Amino acid sequence: MWQVFLQADPFGQAIGTLLLTMSVATWVVMIWKYWLLRRGALALPRATAAFWLAPDIDEAERRLAQADTAALALPLLQAARSLDAVDTASLARQGERAAQVTRLLRGALDGRRAHLQFGQTLLASVAATAPFVGLLGTVWGVHHALAAVGFGDGFQIERVAGPVGEALVMTAAGLAVAIPAVLGHNALGRHIARLEAELEGFAHDLREWFAAGAHP
Repeated sequence: MWQVFLQADPFGQAIGTLLLTMSVATWVVMIWKYWLLRRGALALPRATAAFWLAPDIDEAERRLAQADTAALALPLLQAARSLDAVDTASLARQGERAAQVTRLLRGALDGRRAHLQFGQTLLASVAATAPFVGLLGTVWGVHHALAAVGFGDGFQIERVAGPVGEALVMTAAGLAVAIPAVLGHNALGRHIARLEAELEGFAHDLREWFAAGAHP
């Protein structure tokens, strides 16, 4: 692989460098997100259980902050408790209390969703474009092979072996980058959906509790 890279022209080396960069970025994102989602999957159920077992809201927030090591549920509670800090003369304090709490929780929930979804766009982009980047390298290698035959003194295997080998390697490299990105995107997406469902359930419970007249 390294020998093929050294034998390639600058354009071929640029394609190889791009594929390598895409591969490194893919694996870094997948490893980081797996660690993040794994930590969230372990901490979130314990954190919400500890919250509801607390005797009062202050103790509940303390327990939630201690157990929620992934910082997924705590921002929701903090958003709901911030309602009384909002200026009573503002539009945010007009309407029913349930609507006010819903607005605050929706903003916090959107922030947690964005946090969980971070990196998914990169994985999807790599999965979609890496095969075509590899195909571009393949076309470039075939072009070199045909040029070697056309401008040489007849067909000589030595002239076409290098460009053809480069073309095949580029095809394989594009697939090697794209396949892990596809699998990682789909697998991580399932974990994200599960965590989002748990957060939505917790947000709904908080809304009902605060809207019922409980005071932070």
